[in-house]
Amino acid sequence: MLSQINSPDDIKKLSQKELVALASEIRRIIIDTVGKNGGHLASNLGAVELTIALHRVFDSPKDAIIFDVSHQCYAHKLLTGRLKGFSSLRQGGGLSGFTKECESVHDFFDNGHASTSISQALGLLKAREIQGVDGKAIAVIGDGALTGGLAYEGLLNAGRDAKNLIVVLNDNKMSISPNEGSLSRYLSSLTMSIQYQSVRRAIDKIASKLPGSRFLQKFIFRFKRGLKGLLLSDNMFVDFGFEYVGPLNGHDIKELERVFDRVKKLKKPVVVHVVTKKGKGYSPAEDNPELFHGIGPFNIADGSMEKFDAESFTEHFSKAALRLAKENPKIVAVTAAMSKGTGLAAFGRHYPERFFDVGIAEEHAVTFAAGLSKGGLIPLVCVYSTFIQRAVDQIIHDISIPNLPGIFVLDRSGAVPNDGETHQGIFDIALFKCVPRISILAPASAAELNLCLDWAAASKSACAVRYPKKSCPSELPSFKTPLEVGKGVLIEAKEFAPSLFVRFNLEKGKIEDPSSAADGKAFKKVLIAATGSMFSECLVAARSLLLQDVLADIYNLRFLKPLDFDAFFDIYKNYDALVIVEDGIKQGGVGEELELEALKRNFKQVQVLAFGQNFPPQGSREQILEDAFLSPNDIQRAALGLLNQIKNME
Repeated sequence: MLSQINSPDDIKKLSQKELVALASEIRRIIIDTVGKNGGHLASNLGAVELTIALHRVFDSPKDAIIFDVSHQCYAHKLLTGRLKGFSSLRQGGGLSGFTKECESVHDFFDNGHASTSISQALGLLKAREIQGVDGKAIAVIGDGALTGGLAYEGLLNAGRDAKNLIVVLNDNKMSISPNEGSLSRYLSSLTMSIQYQSVRRAIDKIASKLPGSRFLQKFIFRFKRGLKGLLLSDNMFVDFGFEYVGPLNGHDIKELERVFDRVKKLKKPVVVHVVTKKGKGYSPAEDNPELFHGIGPFNIADGSMEKFDAESFTEHFSKAALRLAKENPKIVAVTAAMSKGTGLAAFGRHYPERFFDVGIAEEHAVTFAAGLSKGGLIPLVCVYSTFIQRAVDQIIHDISIPNLPGIFVLDRSGAVPNDGETHQGIFDIALFKCVPRISILAPASAAELNLCLDWAAASKSACAVRYPKKSCPSELPSFKTPLEVGKGVLIEAKEFAPSLFVRFNLEKGKIEDPSSAADGKAFKKVLIAATGSMFSECLVAARSLLLQDVLADIYNLRFLKPLDFDAFFDIYKNYDALVIVEDGIKQGGVGEELELEALKRNFKQVQVLAFGQNFPPQGSREQILEDAFLSPNDIQRAALGLLNQIKNME
């Protein structure tokens, strides 16, 4: 059936029985595709009937349907003619896992962060009104995204005069982690008011059969308002200036259509409260919606996932956070609806009184942490790098200016696979490097992560510790070298590639004749300085260079701020060329700073490899780094290019 759906107009012709079959087919395709490619499963399965009803009643793109975060847009993509390319979901060059304007006229924004839809919808409506363009704007926002302050700013503004705005509140009791706090309890109380909606519908049904009169219509209207006041008091949406409808069964297409048809005729802002079940139709996702929110490839038959022997940085941080908490009772943990994704779920189980999930509210998380710090505690704030962007002002104003200590753990830093432009963690270095009184550390391994966290916990000022979404590399002895402020650690070829290193004429680990190798060929020395996340790629490049008679050592910077320039260049003076590899944007980054300092000190054979002025598209980590000229081959080519320059000058 879905193969015959080329646009939303096609589903308007289907019967209710056919719509049920369509919903089942959409779920099957989503499960099959996410099982192979990974993606956001539970949220998409819960929004299938809701999406069908929206496209049945409204006329997209004349009526703009805007999905908040948009990780629940898979059914929307399938209903807007993208079935043929759906198997490429989240793959390099394929369909995005989020709405993407370049894919379809039915996608209005490239959304990937929470709480934006209401503001976007309001702005779009106002632009249309000024230009005399008709149409509704429907902001589909989850109860998790509604915990973000931006959503309330939009609601307060829209409630005054947004006559064509419809806010569909998709209430599934989940964001990424289970929702916490007063808003969750508030929405639960609204959900319990289903008796009001039942009575209201009964009154509407009776009234529709009575002969019309202005007196009778006024009486029914006042009666319903009185009933609402009796059964559904203190509705904040009404206080904001919205008409409130709900809660509705989000899996009943017929009921949703009936309500949307009525709401469409209203000339005032409306909130339609819809209750859905995350993971609907796939029992493993229904039973564990948090696990199946964002997931890698899995076994569709039972929902099981492949287990890897290598420990990820996130998994190791989870253990390290527990160790810190055990050693120091002043350590408290803060996350923004990411307890599982950041590895803090275990902390929450072991130390519930010292664990705070504040919802999708990164700005509040940081300022709340400032209060914890001022009160004498050591906040451990763990947020994805892409999301800490939302709290730059709070880092500056509430943490750095008063010089409050705290540990800001930035998971998913650097290249982030599959999620595309909105989720890349490439801006944190440049954003925070210019902020006074904050240190930035970048561990290359699990052992270094321990060292960085211990150092940060003892610091009198704020520290950011960043690491990637990937497995930790194999440990080397140098990784356990104690931290010294501003200094990194030199990892020599004889340590990470001893079998290749013996090709050189060595005795007791020292080069006897730096002008010749064992086979008589001349060789040069290259230093590869890198942010910790890039160690694995630098390691591959360094081993390849050794095979080409180029002695390449790796310097893990550890401290991206502050930098001990004297210590760094005292090491670099023993090398012929320097390649700086940074998994952040070049402008304002650590590589740019080192390059400028090298020029000041008359070191000329320097090249910086970093992300440029573009947003990396979705793909595997390897694809993203290759597109940015940060792959092992690119690192190797940069080193050889610098050495060729030296050769040409000789």
